[in-house]
Amino acid sequence: MTDYVSSLLDEVKAKNPAEPEFHQAVQEVVESLALVLERHPEYQHGRIIERIVEPERVVLFRVPWVNDQGEIQVNRGFRIEMNSAIGPYKGGLRFHPSVNLGILKFLAFEQVFKNALTTLPMGGGKGGSDFDPKGKSDIEVMRFCQSFMTELCRHIGPNTDVPAGDIGVGGREIGFLFGQYKRIRNEFTGVLTGKGLNWGGSLIRPEATGYGCVYFAREMLGTRNETMEGKVCLVSGSGNVAQYTVEKLLDLGGKPVTLSDSSGFIYDEAGIDRDKLQYVMELKNNRRGRIKEYADKYKSAVYTATDPRLDYNPLWDHKAECAFPSATQNEINAKDAANLLKQGVYVVGEGANMPSTVDAVNQFVDAGILYGPGKAANAGGVAVSGLEMGQNSMRYSWTREEVDTRLHMIMGSIHEACVTTAERFGTPGNYVNGANIAGFLKVADAMMDQGVV
Repeated sequence: MTDYVSSLLDEVKAKNPAEPEFHQAVQEVVESLALVLERHPEYQHGRIIERIVEPERVVLFRVPWVNDQGEIQVNRGFRIEMNSAIGPYKGGLRFHPSVNLGILKFLAFEQVFKNALTTLPMGGGKGGSDFDPKGKSDIEVMRFCQSFMTELCRHIGPNTDVPAGDIGVGGREIGFLFGQYKRIRNEFTGVLTGKGLNWGGSLIRPEATGYGCVYFAREMLGTRNETMEGKVCLVSGSGNVAQYTVEKLLDLGGKPVTLSDSSGFIYDEAGIDRDKLQYVMELKNNRRGRIKEYADKYKSAVYTATDPRLDYNPLWDHKAECAFPSATQNEINAKDAANLLKQGVYVVGEGANMPSTVDAVNQFVDAGILYGPGKAANAGGVAVSGLEMGQNSMRYSWTREEVDTRLHMIMGSIHEACVTTAERFGTPGNYVNGANIAGFLKVADAMMDQGVV
């Protein structure tokens, strides 16, 4: 079986050169699946993994638009429709200069298993552009979004592919994208999630990824008869996921002490309380400022600028019990993981997608800490996106309490699936194996039922 896994990984790398994030995502999943293939050779005979690693469809297109100076700009647009075995493609759109085919394929691949874990009927996809909304006027962002959707609209639909937001795509961008889709297609449907509450959005959707990640961490702590009360928590990022992770940590009695952006991070030993969180939300969501301003306002905080010469991130080198990486992929390397363990961290809940390198993950697993991988811990966002799709189909809106209760139940179900699946395949307590295998089995069985397609 090891030979089969090795040859499969070699084939993926050969067929997808210069896509290291995609290679990493596939490797992490496939190494877990060796345990499954030994018991279920039918998946190998059906070439299920070989089919799962190939997108069903890749759409790449140009996005021309005009800036405020009247100059024509050209960006690239992408949509990776990875797997639709259990439902329409579902996954976010990312607008960031780092976006390329390999990153989106890794995100789409992760999304397949994450969506399967939610118990909702959603396939996996991802998309976006190398457009950078930072520093652009609202009118420039609108022009770009309208040009982007003019092409994308022919590939998506409420029963085909339902995009959402991601890095660089918030409520403003979703509004512009939805408006253009409606204008071109002349239909008001649930084609995007993360919409405004007045036009088809769901309560709790903005909060869902952060809330869900903390709910998952609470479930993990519950296996040791512990709670979040009094736990010091390191949180990276300062966007949607980080903000609502902090909010839910405060609800459960935790003490968040860090936040960051691309320029650096703040460490507030006194703790980030509700008033300070409100300041961060105003700073980031409305003024679109930098996290450094937090330290200018609150003297209890120390700001550390990003130093590209360092081979580690000093944010992860503070005494704490919990860590919630909520910024971007591969933000925790082997040295960061060692620092976290040295500083007493024994709970890691991944709010971002694949924020830990393979070496970091191996350290967490070997140390036996409570480590919730992204495809399980941050599935709350897409879970509530799925609930938004359901509400759109019914032309009905649930209350905040109803959605939050369903989110809590879904995160509990995901945790239960990870725990029982890990035990079933001989690796109790290993949430990585539990998440990968549980998600794979649901998708693989559907693919087997549907024939060679």
